[in-house]
Amino acid sequence: MIKKMILGALALGFFATSCSSDDDAAAAVSTTSGLTINLDGLEALGDDFVYEGWVIVDGSPVSTGRFSSVAFPQTFQVNTAQLSAATTFVLSIEPTVDPDPLPAATKILAGDFSGNSAAVNSNLVADFSLVEGAYILATPTDLDNTNESSGVWFLDNSSGSAVTGLTLPTLSDGWKYEGWAVIDGTPVSTGTFTNASMEDDNAATSPFKGDAGNGPGYPGEDYLQNAPTGMTFPTDLKGATIVISVEPSPDNNPAPFTLKPLAHMVPSDAMDHTTINMGAGPVTSLIGSVTR
Repeated sequence: MIKKMILGALALGFFATSCSSDDDAAAAVSTTSGLTINLDGLEALGDDFVYEGWVIVDGSPVSTGRFSSVAFPQTFQVNTAQLSAATTFVLSIEPTVDPDPLPAATKILAGDFSGNSAAVNSNLVADFSLVEGAYILATPTDLDNTNESSGVWFLDNSSGSAVTGLTLPTLSDGWKYEGWAVIDGTPVSTGTFTNASMEDDNAATSPFKGDAGNGPGYPGEDYLQNAPTGMTFPTDLKGATIVISVEPSPDNNPAPFTLKPLAHMVPSDAMDHTTINMGAGPVTSLIGSVTR
């Protein structure tokens, strides 16, 4: 009889422990809730960077998780209380190896919650609704006047003297503009810049320019030497597409980023040293939704 009582007590203790463990597990599961992110137009980053979501709770950022895949929708588990109290969702671009627990300056999407969802967009980068552009074909960095269609410079000389050819808004922290010539389907950079009235960041270090100087003091590039594999420089940019993109900074991806406020195909009859208007740019914005 005593043996049976002992066994019964052990069984009850095991049952109580099991129930307690199950309750603890259930409680642990119930402390998180799903946050579903569904974004349109986002592109993959280079290997050194990832996207990270954040919810703003009482004015402070709380990470919702990091990701590199741009296949959506994606769902992340977030603390239930914090998610319920969140007022805003923000998406940033972070280093893959990142000792800083706070969001980087490079924020790409944001939106306020209304009920259980937030419509997000990239308007926090800049308002691109009023952008305009112009450029000329010329190769001022060499002494040869037979290859003038092999360079593009973002300036306007229609008045007889050169002025800036780009009307662009100031970007938020963590972003830079970059010019491109898409030659036979391959984009080749003209350099990054933040001020369209000054030379770009690689004016003195470009491998493509000639040996007669940096150029006219505006963003642009001469494609004269050291052509990438599969290309021949000098080239003819007639028929190429000239693009201004917005790039995360720093940026280890050699391709243009998804935000492209200006793009224009060079006319086949374009004249050298003559202003070519890009017109007003398309309204460029990434959009999406976040649901809790």
